Amino acid sequence: MELDGRVAVVTGGTRGVGAGITRAFLRAGAHVIVCARRPPDAPLEEAGRTAVFAPLDLRDPVAVEAFFEDVAQAYGRLDVLVNNAGGTPYRLLGEGDAERHARVVALNLTVPLTVTLAAYESLRAARGSVVMIGSVSGTRPSPGTAAYGAAKAGLENLARSMAVEWAPRVRVNTLVLGMVRTELSHLHYGDADGIAAVGRTVPLGRLAEPEEAGEAAVFLASERAGYVTGASLLVHGGGERPAFLDAANADKES
Repeated sequence: MELDGRVAVVTGGTRGVGAGITRAFLRAGAHVIVCARRPPDAPLEEAGRTAVFAPLDLRDPVAVEAFFEDVAQAYGRLDVLVNNAGGTPYRLLGEGDAERHARVVALNLTVPLTVTLAAYESLRAARGSVVMIGSVSGTRPSPGTAAYGAAKAGLENLARSMAVEWAPRVRVNTLVLGMVRTELSHLHYGDADGIAAVGRTVPLGRLAEPEEAGEAAVFLASERAGYVTGASLLVHGGGERPAFLDAANADKES
């Protein structure tokens, strides 16, 4: 029970990767509060524990401040913040105006900044930990999700600066995720055959499961990572197989 008795907030923790993180934290013994605009389809339960859901529009700074004040009053502490909320539709840069793209940047960069600043005093008092949920989209070209990739690149840099400014009382790290199989995977990759085909492009041969992202987040939040701050942990199954290798093999086969 690595997080036994700890209090954790997971933003956007009601479905997909966020739900996997929430369940992993429950298994590790934490009291988990998830916040999002919509509740989970079913209670998030694991190991005899149930996550508490709090409705919250993370884009409203006043509501965010009030939420963390309520958490401090109800639990007396905050040990872990996981900034998971975010996402983007597929939209080429030329198909949307600057305002649309700016909203994507705000959701994936400004919102985590707002949330983390609101949680800072509670985290500092508990010598706590922040886990930013990043993406490989922030480490390589991201056609169709360029604003999202730019925001995730900024989030990773923000986490490193926070780690330096807030040491030694608050650790801040980024979990850099590759492709994860969630209930919405079909929207991006198609049916089961399409998901399997995409998985074969990953060196480990499949997409990650949400729970695997969760276990990595538990590690970064736990005392096992007590000397880890300002770091980026890649959880991407080995990344993407370089296209030139397939091209070279194709030439040999022909």
